[in-house]
Amino acid sequence: MALIALACYDTIENGRSHYTMRTLLSLKDTIDLERHRVVIVDNASCDATKRILETAKSWATVITNEVNVGTAKAINQAWALRKPKEHLIKMDNDVEFYFTDWVDDMEYAIETDKSIGILGLKRKDLMENPFRNDHWKTTLRMLPHNKGDRWIIVEDAEHIMGTCTMFNYRLIEKIGGMYQMDGLYGFDDTLACVRSKLAGFKNSFLPHIEIDHIDEGGNEYTDWKRKYAGQMMDKFNEVKRKFATGEQSIYIPI
Repeated sequence: MALIALACYDTIENGRSHYTMRTLLSLKDTIDLERHRVVIVDNASCDATKRILETAKSWATVITNEVNVGTAKAINQAWALRKPKEHLIKMDNDVEFYFTDWVDDMEYAIETDKSIGILGLKRKDLMENPFRNDHWKTTLRMLPHNKGDRWIIVEDAEHIMGTCTMFNYRLIEKIGGMYQMDGLYGFDDTLACVRSKLAGFKNSFLPHIEIDHIDEGGNEYTDWKRKYAGQMMDKFNEVKRKFATGEQSIYIPI
């Protein structure tokens, strides 16, 4: 059982409405809507996206904000609707899935190894892999197995790219929701991984599930995100330090 949260900030300028459309179609076709819930938070998107979200209301809950409150705060709005022992998923609105019932596989992996706090689906453009000898090195690990069970391999890593990540409800009880730094965008996924480790959990990928990051980039919006992330790096390092030293609680109320 999982609650899947997706935040949209689509404008005429960033041209992301078609990504949202493709993501929602793929999402609807690959999950069991009788077991899992979808909550979409609209951060004051353009009319084109509002029309898309209107059609999604037959199978998803849509929350509409009058202004862009930021990704982390929008995800927390959706997560506030969680039920007891419901795993939480944070996903972007620019991803397509090529594996049916991928949510069930993520849930199975976490329930097989309850020490996994954050479990992500792995984009094809990521640097993390077991063959590196630096910060991006990962470790392949077979989960505990009893006769008759499925064989599941996960890839343990420091940072799990937040394109689509499941948060163990046990981790949520320890760290709460997403943390939003000054501004509206950036580093919420990385800081969640930091907080997960500090809470005593592992961060892992589930690499056998194929996904595609469909944002082609090369526009003003992606250039802005890259520039903004660079500007916020010092702030990120300071927040990370405060979490590690206990100066700032790792628990963020939802």
